[in-house]
Amino acid sequence: MKPSQNPERPERRALTGVILLDKPFGLSSNHALQRVRRLFRALKAGHTGTLDPHATGLLPLCLGEATKYSGWILDAPKTYHATLTLGQTSSTGDGEGILSPGLPYSGNETTLNAALAGFLGPQLQLPPMHSALKIQGQTLYQLARAGQEVERVPRAIHVHEIRLLSWREDQVVIETRVSKGTYIRVLAQDIGAALGCGAYLSGLRRTATGPFDLNGAVTLEGLEGMTQTERDACLRPVDCLLAGLPRLDLSPVQGQALSQGQIVAGNPLWQESLYRVYAQDRFLGLAQPDATHRNLVPRRMMGDLPSSWVQEPCAS
Repeated sequence: MKPSQNPERPERRALTGVILLDKPFGLSSNHALQRVRRLFRALKAGHTGTLDPHATGLLPLCLGEATKYSGWILDAPKTYHATLTLGQTSSTGDGEGILSPGLPYSGNETTLNAALAGFLGPQLQLPPMHSALKIQGQTLYQLARAGQEVERVPRAIHVHEIRLLSWREDQVVIETRVSKGTYIRVLAQDIGAALGCGAYLSGLRRTATGPFDLNGAVTLEGLEGMTQTERDACLRPVDCLLAGLPRLDLSPVQGQALSQGQIVAGNPLWQESLYRVYAQDRFLGLAQPDATHRNLVPRRMMGDLPSSWVQEPCAS
């Protein structure tokens, strides 16, 4: 019996779309991705930026042709609710490390808000040893587990927003929107240092990624309790990943030519650097003007769209 005929191994589907997952605590992003892929029986799947196993919240996952466009969400700002425990420090910056006593926090809410405001804007952040970052082919957390510490280069990050949500004794909850590559556990440590008492990240929940938030996100348990038809209805169209880019509608002839890798002549001039392109309200992919701005060149186009493709485009 062929694998595709085995009832215990359902045939994979050429399914395309985006699913917003509310990742549970204790599960790695890759394990969550593989569970979702099996539930949808998708041939291809990828995530748009990992969440630590001990973080929860929004994890947009791409199926099929959507994986071509995941990079636009990888680079998008992300919003978190972070819980900081004051008066202690951690060897890893979070609750998984060895805790050491700091000092009792002796300030007030005004002091807290002033300290948080000092972290707004562009800055340099030193990546932690306990991270998945690789240096010369070696993962930092593996080196850290072996008791090694290596020199790291500070990276440019941007804290777009940061505000106090609640404060109770030694626990502070903040909301922050940050650029790609920001380590919230390092931000927690730095806030603790600025307050003079020490702090570590004791809880983290991602609430938004780029244009997406937790509204409409589904849990693994929710997906597991659905029929296949109900799961498929949770998929969002591919172009929602690119909602920040300008839309360009082409004629069917132009759209077909672009999809086949041909250059399309334009009139008037195309001014934007990158477009979401459509024909007859069907998303075709990304295209950009050439140096003269008189011709449109395919940048990343959709492949052959299966019958299960989500047809309705993202609201512009």
